[in-house]
Amino acid sequence: MAPSTLPASFSFAELLALPEVKEEVELRSRFGFTAYHGGNLERRTELIASEAAKRAGASYYGVVQPIDMHHHISSIKIDPAVSDRFASFIDHCDVVVTVHGYGRRGMYTSLLCGGANRVLAAHVASCLRDALPAYRTIDQIDDIPKKLRGLHPKNPCNLTTGGGMQLELPPRVRGLTPLVNHWPATSSLPQQSEMPTTFTHLHQLIEGLATAARSWNA
Repeated sequence: MAPSTLPASFSFAELLALPEVKEEVELRSRFGFTAYHGGNLERRTELIASEAAKRAGASYYGVVQPIDMHHHISSIKIDPAVSDRFASFIDHCDVVVTVHGYGRRGMYTSLLCGGANRVLAAHVASCLRDALPAYRTIDQIDDIPKKLRGLHPKNPCNLTTGGGMQLELPPRVRGLTPLVNHWPATSSLPQQSEMPTTFTHLHQLIEGLATAARSWNA
């Protein structure tokens, strides 16, 4: 189904009911990663979340849209009440990191650590600074654009018992801009959401997130 056939009022439940849309869940530890705008919407976010979860023994939930679909449903409308898989993930996890993609002029190397659990945000930010010193990791909430702060109580990153954080990633660190072809250890990039094998910064990002999950003790 092409994006133009989906009305703006299209709900999360309706999206999940489409046969082309994949819903993924893996329950491991009580630290969770989620990327419900994955696939062709916010590209590679589900791969980043799932791989970080795998490396850390953490839990993962993702929604993956196919290559011909680009439908955005607001985070506050991503409701576990309409998905048993998502509900099981939220109930299982104590804290969660939601992985998103964004693009804003002048912020191409800025990683934004929002969400209501500011202790978790600071912890993840510290791990990302160690892993990606070439980027600016922002965890001061007032320095994050209001629409990207992830503070609404219905935001999925805030639904678990311990709350969580929202991580907004620009295209560059996800390996989606032409500039990455001029950075060290880079080759031509695969299509769609396939994981590049040699883009150093993407793998440093994933390892930084995995380190944050493994070292979280709160």
